[in-house]
Amino acid sequence: MKDTIEYYGGSYDVIVVGAGHSGCEAALASARMGLKTLVLTISLDSVALMPCNPSIGGTGKGHLVREIDALGGEMGKVIDKAFIQSRMLNTSKGPAVHSLRAQADKNKYQATMKQILENEKNLQLKQGEVVDLKTKEGKVSGVSVKTGAVYDAKSIILATGTYLGGKIYIGEVNYEGGPNGLFPAKELTGSLVNQGLNFRRFKTGTPARIHIDSLDLDEMIIQPGDEEIVPFSFMNEQLEKEQVPCYLTYTNKQTHKIILNNLDRSPMKAGVMESTGPRYCPSIEAKIERFSDKNRHQIFVEPEGLDTSEMYIQGMSTTLPAEVQLRMYRSIKGMENAEIMREAYAIEYDCIDPTELKRTLEYKNIENLYFAGQVNGSSGYEEAAAQGIIAGINASLKLKEKEPFILDRSEAYIGVLVDDLVTKGTNEPYRMMTSRAEYRLTLRQDNADLRLTEKGYKIGLVSEKRYEKMVNKREQINKELNRLKEVKVTPTNETNEFLDKLNSSPLKKPVTLFDLIKRPELSYDALIKLDNERPELAREIRMQVEIQIKYKGYIKKQSKQIEQFKKLEGKKLSKDIDYSEISGLRLEARQKLNKIRPDSVGQASRISGVSPADINVLLVYLEQQRRLKKGSEKSE
Repeated sequence: MKDTIEYYGGSYDVIVVGAGHSGCEAALASARMGLKTLVLTISLDSVALMPCNPSIGGTGKGHLVREIDALGGEMGKVIDKAFIQSRMLNTSKGPAVHSLRAQADKNKYQATMKQILENEKNLQLKQGEVVDLKTKEGKVSGVSVKTGAVYDAKSIILATGTYLGGKIYIGEVNYEGGPNGLFPAKELTGSLVNQGLNFRRFKTGTPARIHIDSLDLDEMIIQPGDEEIVPFSFMNEQLEKEQVPCYLTYTNKQTHKIILNNLDRSPMKAGVMESTGPRYCPSIEAKIERFSDKNRHQIFVEPEGLDTSEMYIQGMSTTLPAEVQLRMYRSIKGMENAEIMREAYAIEYDCIDPTELKRTLEYKNIENLYFAGQVNGSSGYEEAAAQGIIAGINASLKLKEKEPFILDRSEAYIGVLVDDLVTKGTNEPYRMMTSRAEYRLTLRQDNADLRLTEKGYKIGLVSEKRYEKMVNKREQINKELNRLKEVKVTPTNETNEFLDKLNSSPLKKPVTLFDLIKRPELSYDALIKLDNERPELAREIRMQVEIQIKYKGYIKKQSKQIEQFKKLEGKKLSKDIDYSEISGLRLEARQKLNKIRPDSVGQASRISGVSPADINVLLVYLEQQRRLKKGSEKSE
């Protein structure tokens, strides 16, 4: 940079650094909220890039996508345009864990999202590697790029993904690089360290891509999409598309032998790479070591799009050398003649400690600096996009001098994600799962619009038309629930014969349709013959009606739990509290509370190292402060 001549590039309200899934949502949110926004990306070819799996959604992740959509985000709409196969996961279980997953045409997804950014009012998209963050009096003031341009900004969102200090590992080979053969960002970390930020190294990996013509798909088990396609976006009531199949095969003893015989050539085993990888997305070598009793592991072979021959080998990410990879893949049924187009690799990168962020995703020590996505220690496109929309919203609201937008754990999976990161932190790439949400029965993917669309409307991201659509849906659901409580079914022979065919016990006295639907073996649609006045309702409304009836007792119980949660969340903690001065708190609790500076007693209770006894001390302290304040007011 010493020889680079700096020049003025322009002034913006918000600058977003990075155009991955996080950066796209952040930029669109701020632009749509009326702020002049600039997106700077290391390459225009990296906009909405899918460097790993060519899919959106999955267990827990599908919830995030539908919540992003309900708030007015873009990911759900784009995947609805670019998907080539759609499946609802976990349908054998209850609706709380149903999760939508769509296989993407990765090139179409990228092109669609890029065009949306290019056409968005108030938004400019430029190629340039940011090398320096500029601050003034504790606030961000702008950035400079490698070619010399300096841009002024009132707010900056860093959504750098895996590019900061990116390093690629393939067996004994390692070199500086970003995902998918792109350049890494080599200088920005140093600038941020000079500003006082702390970094650590995480890693993630991706499997090889194999040419479809070199695979014997007939030797694999076909995995078709669902007959009835459920859209990700609540704005799409119905989607019809000819779907492309995926395929299932398995590793075997020979595969495992090849891997075990070459473990010493793994950069992890050789001690060359010591960074932390994702526990819930391990390499094939880690799986074979961890589950040594298993003779085989599932491998899904997935197309990366309609205009490419690349097939993604899900379940076989690895850091083994290229020649070992070839032998390993060719040992699998249906892959005997596999030709690798892109070798599997691991990428190591810089990320921050997310406990140094507020729940708005603003960095605590530099005003108007926000972080979102994998730079915060998370993994996955969906987790990144969820943080992006939250950072974009809050950066905009703060510049407009409005109250911040914070979703708590009882309101959304996005709330769980952000709270986990900033309150608990993470020692490995964080992945969203349904088990992380303690209120998952009420935070289902099917009701994300009913939970969040009004919030998005008040912020300014959701249009009047979309808001009215949600209100109309809610009214139809409530109207139908009330109607079902009034419609009675009498115990006639015809009725009981019908119920017997559905393996349901006969009626002995009149019962409402509402109560009849409560029976586990019956459904709303199955009882259509007993309901002569049933209105024509969309599938999603019928589904909501049935879920609300069948799970009424459980939902009521969880609502009470949420009330208790809200009480602790409502007990606010001042940012000025010096926890080291509160007697009764253990030393570890004092240190953690002073570092994280929680917003409420509820958040404090979720900090690792803060015990229930410490929370009781805090509650006593708050009551003492309340009485002191009340006493001083009386004396005045």
